[in-house]
This record gives sequence, C-alpha cells and structure tokens, in this order.
Amino acid sequence: MPLGLRSKKKDKSKETFKLVESEAAAPVPVAPAPAASASRLQFHTQLAHGSPTGRVEGFGSARELYAKIAEAFRIDPAEIMFCTLNTHKADMDKLLGAQIGLEDFIFAHVKGQRKEVEILKTDDVLGLTITDNGTGCAFIKRIKEGSLMDQTKTICVGDHIETINGKNVSGCRHYEVAKMLKDLEKGQVFKLELIEPRRAFEKLEPRSKGGTLPAAKISRGRETLRLRTKGPATVEEMPTEVEEKAIKKVDELLETYMGIRDIELAATMVEAGRDKKNPDEFAVALDETLGDFAFPDEFVFDVWGAIGDAKQGRL
Repeated sequence: MPLGLRSKKKDKSKETFKLVESEAAAPVPVAPAPAASASRLQFHTQLAHGSPTGRVEGFGSARELYAKIAEAFRIDPAEIMFCTLNTHKADMDKLLGAQIGLEDFIFAHVKGQRKEVEILKTDDVLGLTITDNGTGCAFIKRIKEGSLMDQTKTICVGDHIETINGKNVSGCRHYEVAKMLKDLEKGQVFKLELIEPRRAFEKLEPRSKGGTLPAAKISRGRETLRLRTKGPATVEEMPTEVEEKAIKKVDELLETYMGIRDIELAATMVEAGRDKKNPDEFAVALDETLGDFAFPDEFVFDVWGAIGDAKQGRL
C-alpha cells in the first residue's frame, strides 16, 4: 500500500462491521445527456398491491420520485417502502435503485402490517442483507439460509426495520442500521419492531437466496435515467461490461470490509476512480464524495486494485 494513501484523506475511524449486507442498483454514467431531456420523461406507475395506473415525471432523486408517486395516489410519501421495476411482486432482484430504464414500469410497495419479535443473539452474525430506499426506510433484502434470522420465521424479506430495542431507526441509512445490529451484545435478547409491505396476491420471494448476487445486468435497455443525490437526473448509456465487472467486484469488497452490500455505492466508487492515476488520488476523491463512510485504507487500496483489474480484463 502506498505510504501516502491515508495522509491525503480526512482523519476517520477505521472501525468496520461484518453483520449485514446492503444493496441497491446504480450503474456508472458514461455519456450524460442534457438534464433538460430527463425532466421531460414520463414513467407509468402503480401501487404494487393494486391501483389504477398513474404517471410521474420531473424527478431527479429517489426522494422526489417517491413524492411524485405519493402525489399521484394521494398517500404520504413515508408510506412507500420500496419500488420494483416491471413487476408488482416484491422481487428483491428488481428493486429500483438509482438507475431506471426508459421503458421501465414502476411499482410502489407501501407499508402494511406491523409486528414485533424478540431474538436471543446467539451468534455474532445475524444473517441479514439490508438495503434502504434512499428516503429513510431500511429493509431486509435477503435472509441467509440456516442463519439465526432464518430460524426466526416472523422476520421476512421486505420487512422494514422500524425500531431496535425501542430506538427508532427510520431515517437511518443501511450502514447505520448495520452497525446498531452488530453492536448488540451476544447472549442478550433484543427486540425488533418491523413493518411488512402490504400484500396483494403473492408472498414475498425469495425468503433466502444465499450469499451471491444475481449475474443479470444491472439494468435493461440501451438508455437509463440516473437519479442523483446532488444535481439533476440525467439520461445515460448503459455501463460497459468492464464497468459492470468492476462494480460487482467492489460490491463484494464492501461486504468483506464494511459488512454492507450496495451496488449504488459501488458504482459511485468506480466512477470516482475512472480518471485517477494512483490510489492516493483515488482516496482523496472518495473523501470528497463519500467521506461519511470512513473507509479503511486497506479497503481503498483493494478497490483501486479491483478497478484496475477490470480495466485490464482480469475480472
């Protein structure tokens, strides 16, 4: 590792946690179109449990999109837990992230029944994969087969984690929820308050899919709309095969070092390293865009290596 890697970065905690994972889709942009073209796009939408079809337009972030959907169906935006693309089923492989194909149909899953569960923490690893919707709703994406949480049948894929031992975690990001769960003392009983998505005709699927990501591409269609936390939404080409491989590898490294999985975050990191000449420049770029995550030095170096491996065809 280069000696200067950390000296150019902000002073941060090196704490890592390996309890849960997190994932959300967001490929790297290639050739942005003018923002004005994105603002004119319209998308069809329905409530996943059943509703008339509505149309939404003029949004540039997940938060704005949820507000537009809520306005279309006259509900509170906070009631929307997550959205899926091109299926009304709660298919965790088709979650809406920051990338929407221009022909995609958006289904919004809203809050349903509340439930409570008490769990004896007998293992350091709970076996959950957690993601969030970008608007303050962290929910369970996968449950690892044979894990402690898999044995607790009350807990299901799609459930929003509302409180941990009475502490409300609505509004927290996935990595914050991950740390709270990791910090729970082994051998003690803890309580979760959960909200499951409102259901129509099918159950959530799948309950468990193991620990690997699907091999499918991150999005379909030649062009996509990329939602951004800062700045306007843009219409972009799909990521190249090299970029997709780099994103997938960085997502795996996030799990190893940080205990989360998040394709949107991985894509942002790959984008940050696109024009950097060495890991020191890359570390500075990560601080500027993702300083809150406090990435360990070793992780930054390995991510830089993964990006280089993808460019050289070694992935």
